[in-house]
Amino acid sequence: MNISRLHLSFSYRQFCLTAAVCLTLFLPTQSHANDAELKGMKQEISRQSSVLTKQKKALSNLQTDLRQHETSIANASKKARTAEKELTTLKKSITALKQQQSELNQQKIGQTEVLKELLVNYYLIHHNSPLSNVLSGEEATQIDRMTQYAQRLSEARVAAISQLEFTNIQLKEKEAALLKQQQRQSQVISQYKKDKSHLQTAQNKRKKTVSSIKKRISNENSYLSELQQNEKRLKTAIAKAKIKNNVPMDGLKRQKGRLPWPVNNAKTLHSFGTKQTGQLTWKGMVLASDYGTPVKAVYSGKIVFADWLRGYGLMVLIDHGKGDMTLYGYNQSLMKKEGDKVRAGETIAVVGDSGGQDRSSLYFEIRRNSKAQNPRSWLKR
Repeated sequence: MNISRLHLSFSYRQFCLTAAVCLTLFLPTQSHANDAELKGMKQEISRQSSVLTKQKKALSNLQTDLRQHETSIANASKKARTAEKELTTLKKSITALKQQQSELNQQKIGQTEVLKELLVNYYLIHHNSPLSNVLSGEEATQIDRMTQYAQRLSEARVAAISQLEFTNIQLKEKEAALLKQQQRQSQVISQYKKDKSHLQTAQNKRKKTVSSIKKRISNENSYLSELQQNEKRLKTAIAKAKIKNNVPMDGLKRQKGRLPWPVNNAKTLHSFGTKQTGQLTWKGMVLASDYGTPVKAVYSGKIVFADWLRGYGLMVLIDHGKGDMTLYGYNQSLMKKEGDKVRAGETIAVVGDSGGQDRSSLYFEIRRNSKAQNPRSWLKR
């Protein structure tokens, strides 16, 4: 039994008891019921009504808790994925900075050697000054040539010193950037651990809540009633979404049999039209997939609902225009928000088990003018 669609109704025992009390109350006068008996009957009816009200309230509170736990899981999961991506980026950045540092250090060594050589030559030229050359009888052209060489050496020395200083500045900048990246990495790792801890706590709380719901809802009538209520909730959400959105779009009519699957390599757990319980059948299909698997929009459109809905968990509803909509439920977290425009193949959520599911899966539905369609007729074979 899929406990995500659970709703309290009269149990068979309570129904029979209440019915018996009511029948007794309206028996003909020959029953000779005295005032004390009538008073007792009224008290029992009142007690039964009070019990049912408390049970409904208790279940409603459990569903509220479930929503909070699953929303918390979604937020923690999203933060963890963001942290993982940032850590990957930081790791690459740190590796690149270290490589640049190494190259700059090698460049600095080479520049230092060049500068040493220029300083030696500059010293030798100036040691043999033009004045000493004049006194030794050197010709003027030779003196002029040596003077120009000395000037070029001087310019080269200045340029080498400038390059070395620039390299030192670059090294300091890289060192500062590396330190900043390493500090950020430590912060992200610390936050990542906290998010993972929050995620585990929320998952444990969710598990207990789901178990409590299972205990409260154990008969077929209760399950059927919840499924019927879930369907009403969905229709209400769709109706509200249709009112909100008036963006003209081309619809799905031309895409029949050509739409991509919302998740890759998924196994079908439940097909459209198969029995859920009683006379109620599946309005969509349930696709088993791993936690965190990207859920893709099957066609372009506008998101008109992106929130937790009882029975469907974290759900996305996309309006494709002309009365055509696609629904994606049971998600672990949502990647888009209401009002976003999406393209076919764009990730809108990740697979999860929200709504109280027993395993990770995606609930997928196609509706035309609010009427459920068989998704297989619209998806690629």
